[in-house]
Amino acid sequence: MIIQKQIILPAVTRGYHLVTKLILDQLGDLPEYGILNLFLKHTSASLSINENADPSVRFDMEGIANKLIPENASYSHDLEGADDMPAHFKSSMLGVSLNIPIANRKLDLGTWQGIYLCEFRNCGGNRHLTATIYF
Repeated sequence: MIIQKQIILPAVTRGYHLVTKLILDQLGDLPEYGILNLFLKHTSASLSINENADPSVRFDMEGIANKLIPENASYSHDLEGADDMPAHFKSSMLGVSLNIPIANRKLDLGTWQGIYLCEFRNCGGNRHLTATIYF
């Protein structure tokens, strides 16, 4: 069986944000077992699973991404600002979808794992996801 829901994440500042609880709140009851696929419908943000306890990880992730893909380089695609093309590349590097097992009606994440919304734009706005549960 398949269930599909639309999830809206509120606008956040640029950076890496734990959104596990926001997603779970909008998903509602999970089946006993299955797979959750999350698909982010944007080209300037990403989804990732990483450290959910120490906030310094989120700041370091942002710093590393900005060093690897700097703003104000000579990009051809620059009509929407200096953060736009770097945001597209970061999104392609990290990806816009996740598959997470469901076990015992919970996401089967590791002890220190959480779902991140990686916001690469200075003003990205609300972010829309499609959540598909297969069980």
